[in-house]
Amino acid sequence: MEILPPPLQAYLDAHCDPEPEMLITINRETHVKVLKPHMLSGHYQGRLLSMLSKMLQPKCILEIGTYTGYATICLAEGLAEGGEIHTIEVNLEMEEMIRKNFKNSGFEKKIFPHFGDAQRIILELSDKNYDLVFIDADKKNNYAYFQLIINQLKPGGVIIVDNVLWKGKVYSEANDTDTRLIREFNDLISADDRVEKLILPVRDGITLIRKKQL
Repeated sequence: MEILPPPLQAYLDAHCDPEPEMLITINRETHVKVLKPHMLSGHYQGRLLSMLSKMLQPKCILEIGTYTGYATICLAEGLAEGGEIHTIEVNLEMEEMIRKNFKNSGFEKKIFPHFGDAQRIILELSDKNYDLVFIDADKKNNYAYFQLIINQLKPGGVIIVDNVLWKGKVYSEANDTDTRLIREFNDLISADDRVEKLILPVRDGITLIRKKQL
């Protein structure tokens, strides 16, 4: 769901950098071959992720929720020289498409895909120190992921969390389980004095979380 009115979103799309050809192909194939293609970051959000990564020039990125690899490639565009991105996908059926997309992206040697339970894999990667983290997986575990990685996030590092406005339901009277959990996550982050935080009304809502300097 787009939070912004469609004419405004179309204007924004038209006035950011164009979607790279490789990502256009992934976008098209995702819509043709994969269930729930709305989960794809897409043109505008993809350029936002790319821009943030280029501004931070991270040496090490963690992504939780690979899907078809679109956002992974956007984030990889900003990696520092010798940098790496570790991305985790729970759906093993996506592996063939993901690996193909990474191979075709030109970033294959910088991207390290992991398949399985994210919380287990995060613990297995406990020797990593992250400059940038993108959380876009099962929403009920957002806070669990945050708690698992906050100590591995470098001071000044940034966590990006997707879908925090949840189709506008978090600020409505909706009271279903998913909405309550996302609302609770937003409240917990808002009250956490270890970090600075800001929600952007991009697509379904993105929270930027910056770990304070020591």
